[in-house]
Amino acid sequence: MSKTDFDAVIAGAGPNGLAAAIVLQQAGLSVLLLEARNTVGGGMRTEELTLPGFLHDVCSAVHPLAAISPFFKTLPLEQHGLKFIYPETAAAHPFDDGSAAFLHRHPGQTAAQFGTDAKTYLHLTGSLLRDWSFIENALLGPLRFPGHPLKMARFGLKGIQPAARIAGNFSSLKAKGFWAGMAAHSMQPLHHSLTSAIGLVLIAAGHLSGWPVARGGSGAIASALAAYFVSLGGKIETGFQVEKLSELPSSRAVLLDVGPQQLLRIAGHRFSSFYKWQLEKYRYGPGVFKIDWALDAPVPFKAQGCDRAGTLHLGNSFEEISAAEDLARKGKHAEKPFVLLAQQSLFDASRAPEGKHTAWAYCHVPNGSDKDMTQAIEQQVERFAPGFRERILARHVMNAAAMEGYNANYIGGDINGGAVLPGQLFTRPALRYSPYRTSAKGIYICSSSTPPGGGVHGMCGFHAASRALKDIFKINNKP
Repeated sequence: MSKTDFDAVIAGAGPNGLAAAIVLQQAGLSVLLLEARNTVGGGMRTEELTLPGFLHDVCSAVHPLAAISPFFKTLPLEQHGLKFIYPETAAAHPFDDGSAAFLHRHPGQTAAQFGTDAKTYLHLTGSLLRDWSFIENALLGPLRFPGHPLKMARFGLKGIQPAARIAGNFSSLKAKGFWAGMAAHSMQPLHHSLTSAIGLVLIAAGHLSGWPVARGGSGAIASALAAYFVSLGGKIETGFQVEKLSELPSSRAVLLDVGPQQLLRIAGHRFSSFYKWQLEKYRYGPGVFKIDWALDAPVPFKAQGCDRAGTLHLGNSFEEISAAEDLARKGKHAEKPFVLLAQQSLFDASRAPEGKHTAWAYCHVPNGSDKDMTQAIEQQVERFAPGFRERILARHVMNAAAMEGYNANYIGGDINGGAVLPGQLFTRPALRYSPYRTSAKGIYICSSSTPPGGGVHGMCGFHAASRALKDIFKINNKP
C-alpha cells in the first residue's frame, strides 16, 4: 500500500467536522482538519459585530442539543476552557396579555402553568423523558433498527405527527402557543409531518438538562473542541478553501463537512450518476434574517419572569406562529414573524461592558431572501417589551443571502442544512444504507445535511467518522 500524507483529511471545521476529527484522532489515526476561514467554528463563532466590548454569537447562540449530545458528553471540554451557563428558565413564551409560559427544568412545574392542559402536557412528554436514555442514540443518528423498538415507536407515533395535530389536544391559548414556539424550530409549516419531533426533542432537552449558553460565546465551544483535538495530536490548518479533491493532501479517507451542493462541486466527478441525481434533488428549507443588538439595558419584557429565561419565543398564539411559518415556506414574508430571541448577557457578564447588554434574534424568511426584516423583528420585540427600541445602542443585521455568504453550508440562509421533511430526515442527503458514505470509496459527508440534522451536537460528524473507521480502517466505533 502506498504511503499517504494522512490517514484522514477533513474539510470544514464546524461542530461536525471537529467531532469527526476527534473521533478519528481518538482511534490513533493521523488527521488533518482544514477550515476555509481564519478560525474554526462554522456556526460556532463569536465576534464584536456592533460595538467594541459587545460579544455576539454570529450564528448559533443557545445550545440545548450540545448539552444532551451523547458524543460531547464523553469529551473533557471543560478542561479546555468550555463552561456552559444554564439560565434558571430554559425558554419563555410571552403573550399579549402580559403573561408568559415557561420551559422549566421540572416537567411538573412546566405542566402546572397550563391548568386543565397539565395532564395533556405530561402525557405528551412523560414517556419521552422516561425513555430518553434508551432512544437518544437512535434519535440522534441515521435510520436503523433501534435497540429499543417499542420505546422508539412510542416516540415516533408522536414525533411523526404535524405540530398542528398535537396542538389540537390542548384547549388553552397558553399551552398551544408554548407548543407552537417549540415546534417552529423545525422551520417548517406546523401542519407538516415531523414538526412535532423537533418540538419534543427540544422540550426533552429543557427538562433533562436545560438550554445553556457558552461562557464567552459560542466560539468557546469550537475553541474547546479544537484544543482537545490538537491535544490528541491532530493538526488544524485554517485559511484553506477546498474547491476540488486534488487540492487535498493524500489520505485514505476524506470527510467533507459541506452540503450537497458543495459536495457535488468538490467531488461530483467521482460519484455515480444516481448518487449525483439524489444530491441534486436535495431540498432546502426557509432561510433566516438575523439581528444582533448592543443595548444600554436588558430587554424590558413586560411578562414577569422573562428575565430568567435565556431564550424567548415571540409570536403569541399558535395561529399567528403557524401562519408566519407557512408564509416563509410559500416564499412570502410575514408582517408579524415568529422571532427567536436570546439574551445571553443576562447570564454571562463577559458578553458586554459593565451595565450594558446584548440581544440576538432571528426570524424565518423565504430561502435566499434579501429582504430587510429589521422593522418587523423589532416591532415584535417591542410588542412584548415596550421601550425596547429606546435601549438600542447599535445593531448588526444579516439577511438570508448574507448568512449563506458567511457560511456556504447555509444555502439560501437555511441554518438547518436542509428541510426537515419525511423523505430527508434520517436518510439525508440521499437514501443509502449509510447516508454518510458517498458513492465514491473513501469519501464521506459529515455535515448537518446528514442525520440527525442541524444543531450544535456533533453527532453528524461522530457517525460519519464511525462509518469511515469501520469501512476503511476496520475499527468498530460503537455509538
